[in-house]
Amino acid sequence: MLFEKSCGALVYRKFHGNIELLLIKHANGGHWSFPKGHVEEGETETETAQREIYEETGVEVIIDPTFREIVSYSPKRDTQKDVIYFLARAKKFEITPQEEEISAARWVELSLVHSMLTYDNDKQLVNKARPIILRDSF
Repeated sequence: MLFEKSCGALVYRKFHGNIELLLIKHANGGHWSFPKGHVEEGETETETAQREIYEETGVEVIIDPTFREIVSYSPKRDTQKDVIYFLARAKKFEITPQEEEISAARWVELSLVHSMLTYDNDKQLVNKARPIILRDSF
């Protein structure tokens, strides 16, 4: 059994009185989700999340390490993958998608996020993060 680990975040911003999450559409598979990627040697989980968000979207963030959720699944036979998700507040809002991996990226109003996300695991993450995002406690 192979084991993979990735880290990412639910990136949010307050914009014109609304709270929006950053969603990406993966070029491979076409699913809508959150920015994430594999941990590189010597990186912490939060460093990985910050780097991957920037690489995939060009958005700089402040990570909230107090929100840490693990999503586990099997992407292919004999492989187990854990994705560690944090919350992150965007410092800059302009998106520059990484063309090789991301076919689209956009800010989506919090109330509309569920209708765009492909996987139930991601929808459950939003439900857990919503009260913290609404408090904006960090």
